[in-house]
Amino acid sequence: MVSWIIKLEFRQSLLSKTLWSLAVRRTSLVALLSVCFIAGALNCPAQTAPTVETPRASALPSAAPQSVNTLPAAGVSAPSGYQLGANDQVAVEVFGEDDLRTAARLNSEGAVSLPLLGTVRLAGLTLPQAAAKLTELYGRDYLVNPKVNVSLINYAKRRFTVLGQVNRPGSYEMPEGSPEGIDILEAIAFAGGYTRIAAPEKISVRRHGANGDQIIKVNAKRLAKGQEGPGGSFRVQPGDTINVGESWF
Repeated sequence: MVSWIIKLEFRQSLLSKTLWSLAVRRTSLVALLSVCFIAGALNCPAQTAPTVETPRASALPSAAPQSVNTLPAAGVSAPSGYQLGANDQVAVEVFGEDDLRTAARLNSEGAVSLPLLGTVRLAGLTLPQAAAKLTELYGRDYLVNPKVNVSLINYAKRRFTVLGQVNRPGSYEMPEGSPEGIDILEAIAFAGGYTRIAAPEKISVRRHGANGDQIIKVNAKRLAKGQEGPGGSFRVQPGDTINVGESWF
């Protein structure tokens, strides 16, 4: 009985030592893992959260879309009776109908493209006549009692030609203030004046007309001396070709 008790106490003592050893090992293992974790954290590069850039508002205001129907602030003053021609730029305004306001240039055939109406020929008409025509067309199928205004924005570049006995023969643009023509003496001046052997009394002007070309004889010598009577002059029109003859004496 005594020996059994001794054996039991011995086994309990051995078990206690074993448990103590395990506890020590566990503590050491936890401490080692802690050290490794700390060392790894110190050696790893710090990771920062990605920076998200907030888009900056543009410093420049966005450009407002331009309306194709915007009319120029001002046009030119057309002389009374001025007839529209190819490449003239006009403004068409239908009162109370902003969508129909148009600024356009007549094409080579003297026609212009307008909302609802399509292509309309205006060449050969004065501004009031053009307005009356468009009023009739808009009132026929689209609007009730329309009020249409047609104004001239810009003249087409109109030219005349001077040939023969002048110092600078060639083609010249009509002055902007004289779209319907200039005096023939002014046209000669554009070309540098007469040559030494020019004959001012022998000038011919070729003019294009609806019925074909026309040849007009002009005595610029008498015009310069005022011998053609009060107000006597000859107007050179766009498209005219002036030919100054040569003196034989």
